[in-house]
Amino acid sequence: SQTHLPGYVSDAQSIKDKGISEIICVSVNDPFVMAAWGKDQKTEGKVRMLADPSAEFTKALDLATDLPPLGGIRSKRYSMLIDNCVISSINVEPDGTGLSCSLAKNLKVV
Repeated sequence: SQTHLPGYVSDAQSIKDKGISEIICVSVNDPFVMAAWGKDQKTEGKVRMLADPSAEFTKALDLATDLPPLGGIRSKRYSMLIDNCVISSINVEPDGTGLSCSLAKNLKVV
C-alpha cells in the first residue's frame, strides 16, 4: 500500500490524540507477511498488524471479495471504529478497493 496504511502510520499520533486507543490493520494474509509489511511500513508503536489467514474475520464482517489475480479471497478496503467492542462506524470503499472514504484523513471520530 502506498497510501492507505501509510496514512494511518503518519497520522497515528493525531488519531490517538482523539481518544483512539489502538489502530489495527487487518489483512487476509499470513502473520509472516503482516510482520514483514509492518516492518517495511515502520508501523511499530503506531499500527498493530493482524493477520486473517483464512479470512474468517473478514467473512464474518461480510467484507470478503474474490480477487483471483491477487490470490483469491481478500478483504474489501475499509476503516472501522470500535467502541467498547461495538462497531460505531464502518467505511467500506464503494468498489472494495478504492481510496476515498476509508483513508486516515477521512476517519471521523465521534
